[in-house]
Amino acid sequence: MIKVGLLGAGRIAGVHATAITRHPDSTLVAVSDFIPQNAEKLSIDYGCAALSTEAIIADPNIDVVLIATPTDTHSDLIEQSVAAGKAVFCEKPVDLSLERARLCQSNTAAAGLPIMIGFNRRFDPNFKALKASLAGGEIGKAELLSIISFDPAPPPVAYIKTSGGLFRDMMIHDFDMANFIMGEAPVTISAHGSCIVDDNIGAAGDVDTAVVTLTYADGRLAVIKNSRRAVYGYDQRVELLGSEGLLQAQNMLENTVVKSTASGVTGAKPTYFFLERYMPAYAAEWDAFVTALNEGKNVPVSLADGVTALAMAEAATQSVQSKSPVALKDV
Repeated sequence: MIKVGLLGAGRIAGVHATAITRHPDSTLVAVSDFIPQNAEKLSIDYGCAALSTEAIIADPNIDVVLIATPTDTHSDLIEQSVAAGKAVFCEKPVDLSLERARLCQSNTAAAGLPIMIGFNRRFDPNFKALKASLAGGEIGKAELLSIISFDPAPPPVAYIKTSGGLFRDMMIHDFDMANFIMGEAPVTISAHGSCIVDDNIGAAGDVDTAVVTLTYADGRLAVIKNSRRAVYGYDQRVELLGSEGLLQAQNMLENTVVKSTASGVTGAKPTYFFLERYMPAYAAEWDAFVTALNEGKNVPVSLADGVTALAMAEAATQSVQSKSPVALKDV
């Protein structure tokens, strides 16, 4: 039984606490949060102890530390946990700073302990099936990938100010998805961003609408589209054109009922947000991590994968600022 200490007691921590406690091979031992009352509430909900972060990391009976704290704490906590001999599961992104993330990668490499970054969308059943179809040769060679990720509504501006911005916080999932599907990182990134949805987001130094084009060494292309506002729900689609066909992963809908009348044909909206859309993916992600630990195999999403996605976010940011393509190797 893998004993887990959870750092952070916010919304995403609750998602992970559910995955940990429902898995037959893991148990949640303790939780911490910089607001002690939050840790105490979650500890009551999930039947574990509320401890300090330092106590969790130092506890020799805890095997794994799951980091679900603010992004600017991730690298420090990864390093501290590895130094204490723990395996680590850390929510994305690795850090707000690419330089700091690379230093974290360097500082933890010698320990050889498992460090997995939480890019849950790789484990979504639909996206996973699309990847398997490509790997099975069902559409020939991948040529043009399109990823759409629209949120139903923008987050509070206070969150925008600390999140690292759209490319580091939101599109980073899509950068990792592109790497997952295409099997490698691109060579150049060209990004365009605007503030259309909320002027306050622009005033905070971010964009709320963006399109990014990825170019690969062999000429393949990927296009990623993000928006902070889709009034009809959480829009999450992937389309892949290959030399011998097309693969599409469509939205998950609130229900599958379609009404056809003389007035027209109507159906349900997409599920509203990521908790509804990706709960099965979070469970599958945790299972993959536990399986890797139990079998002594490499984790399926490494710290290096996280650093690569963050480098792509940095390249996209630089591209918007310079209004020109950026080579990933130059970031």
